[in-house]
Order: sequence, then structure tokens, then C-alpha cells
Amino acid sequence: MPYTLEICCDSVASAIAAARGGANRIELCENLAQGGVTPSAAKIKLAKARLDIPVFVLIRPRKADFLYSELEFEILLEDIRQAKALGADGIVSGALKADGAIDEARTRKMVEAAHPLPFTFHRAFDMCNDPLQAIDVLAGLGVKRILTSGQQPDALMGKANIERFVAYAGNRIGIMACGELLPENIGALLDIQGLTELHSAARGEIQSRMLYTGSVNMGDEGVQDEFRWQEVDEELVRGMKEVLA
Repeated sequence: MPYTLEICCDSVASAIAAARGGANRIELCENLAQGGVTPSAAKIKLAKARLDIPVFVLIRPRKADFLYSELEFEILLEDIRQAKALGADGIVSGALKADGAIDEARTRKMVEAAHPLPFTFHRAFDMCNDPLQAIDVLAGLGVKRILTSGQQPDALMGKANIERFVAYAGNRIGIMACGELLPENIGALLDIQGLTELHSAARGEIQSRMLYTGSVNMGDEGVQDEFRWQEVDEELVRGMKEVLA
């Protein structure tokens, strides 16, 4: 089967660059520096208007863990409904219990809210306490795929686990590998039998064109750090596509 390359983007500009580079699908989010949170309605609408490839939308109400309050979960479900209304092609989300188990009841509600769109369980999976049991649970709930770095900091470190997860999942649920994938290392995963989907942020640094930077910062970063950020590098995407061809 041909490989699917999904690129994670926290801006419409990044999504456009990813598509130009040959991405098969976009995961649209906000603030990748904090692991990604729910993007704005405008970003979803404009990404759908500008792209001819599927746009999956990350639904995550805040950074940090995946144990949500009742209010946070209410927001999460409403964001799924709004993303669907704006034309999302798929939903990406997840929730855990305090003990690290998959929150089955909440995941069922998320899958139902996303229906008929495909539902990806994101890297909350990499923080669960029993990954094989989690695969059983998620497959039973109708989740389409799981995003994972093999419960390790990056995909190469987690390769053995990714291979184990793919074999265990079989045809019940897809496993999509992620974690610092770039043109120079993505090929190392291609000998995993049954792995057909890969996910990368593929980012490069952008430097602000501001000549005057002042001395006041708007957030928690240092002043100069606020005048550079990251966007998808089209050439990195193209390089990965060449390896996957």
C-alpha cells in the first residue's frame, strides 16, 4: 500500500506549505510549542478553503495532561461539533483517566460526536499505562487510528514498540508513527510491516521582519524569542515524500 504522510500544522501558511511539499493530509492545530491545542474557527475555515487535501482537526482544550474537568470536556465536545460544521475531514483527540487508562466513556462520546468523520486518538496514547489494552479498547470504540511515537521521545527510539503495536493492532485499527521524523530518518521505519501512515511537524525557523523589537515581551518567552517562530518547511515535506515514494 502507498504511504500516507500527515503533516501537523499550527498555521494556515504551514498547511499550504505542507500541501505544496506533497503532504497527503494535514493535522491542523494551534501552538505546537505546547504540543498543540484546538485551532481557531478561522484557521479551520481558511485551511479548508485553500487546500485540496484532507484537513484533520486537533481538539485539545489546553496543554499538559489529558485528564479533563467536566467544563473542559464540554468545551472539547463543542469544539468537535464546530470543527465538523466548518468542514473538517477528521477529528484528532483523546482523554485519559487519572490512573493512565483510556477514558473509555469519554472517548466513546468523542467518537460519537465526530461521526461520521474518522477519529484519530492522539499521543495521549503514549501516556497510557497499558498500550496493548488501550489498542483493544480504542479498536472496540471505532477509533480509526492511533498516533504514537512508541511511548518514547521519538519514533526511532520507539521503533520496536511501534512495530509491536502495528502487529498487535492488525486490521482492527491503524497505527500512525510520529516523533521527530525528517527526510534523513523516516526511512528507518519503512521496514515495519503494516505501517502505512507517518506523521511529522517538518518545521523550520522563521525570523520576524520587525526592525524595532522594543523591550517588553507578550508572553513567558524572552523578548528576542518572541521574534522567531516555526512554520512547516516545504522542502522537508518534499524530502520525506521522496523517501516514501
